[in-house]
Amino acid sequence: MRKFEITGNKDTRSGFGAGLLEAGQKNPNVVALCADLTGSLKMDAFKDAFPERFFQTGIAEANMIGMAAGMTIGGKIPFTGTFANFSTGRVYDQIRQSVAYSEKNVKICASHAGLTLGEDGATHQILEDVGMMKMLPHMVVINPCDYNQTKAATLAIAEYDGPVYLRFGRPKVPVFTPENQKFEIGKAVMLNEGTDVTIVATGHLVWKSIEAGHILAEKGISVELINIHTIKPLDEEAILASVRKTGAIVTAEEHQLAGGLGESVARCLVRNHPTPMEMVGVNDSFGESGTPEELMTKYGIDTNDVVNAVLQVMKRKG
Repeated sequence: MRKFEITGNKDTRSGFGAGLLEAGQKNPNVVALCADLTGSLKMDAFKDAFPERFFQTGIAEANMIGMAAGMTIGGKIPFTGTFANFSTGRVYDQIRQSVAYSEKNVKICASHAGLTLGEDGATHQILEDVGMMKMLPHMVVINPCDYNQTKAATLAIAEYDGPVYLRFGRPKVPVFTPENQKFEIGKAVMLNEGTDVTIVATGHLVWKSIEAGHILAEKGISVELINIHTIKPLDEEAILASVRKTGAIVTAEEHQLAGGLGESVARCLVRNHPTPMEMVGVNDSFGESGTPEELMTKYGIDTNDVVNAVLQVMKRKG
């Protein structure tokens, strides 16, 4: 298993903030809207640099989405910012009717996603957002894994014409992807080539899967690890090429098993190349208050859960 150099520990929301500022510097049409969480989403630098292009909407998320949709008509590229729970569940009707239906060029940027929001508890720990967003026609769904990739994704979606859901998180996590990487929407990233099993992971579970890969290597299992930063459109070609080689696959995500990356991969496989599969995710449950580490362990999305899923799927290989 390949060794990855950790260049620091940073939260992915800070990668979004850095990317938003740079996108604003590159393109005067980039504007930002925030629902009273400017500091939490690291949008302060953009606000300070471009006060005339920053709009504080207050705790009025539905209004924020409507404003953003309207701004696109005048050629603006609006980035909306709030917690993932409020970015999706609270404003699903507005996103469906005002953004997705008419393919408005709105970038819905959602922080504090998943269980790793931690102590704020179940009411804020949305685990259904990827499913909600990927079911909308025309919506691109992106879930990067570290600071550098989140910054790169933010810059990439500024250049993409169409609605995007960008999901990122609160806790500091290892930074291990290249600093000035090229981010290709819909293109998976091969992190490690292997022969025995494929792991496709997204978001915070990418690093957990790297840790699992090292443990599995000690057990003599060769892991092919793929970073799926774009859940929709899914890079089916990369997934199919891998499973045709390894003959088994595990998906890993910080999301409900229902509606997430695992279901998208399963649909791809059942239509093209049925393959033994296990899924690591939250199993039909709300979260609770706790540290990110405690919650990932309790709800079955930690390093050892990826290891155990691989051991299970290996038993099913023909």
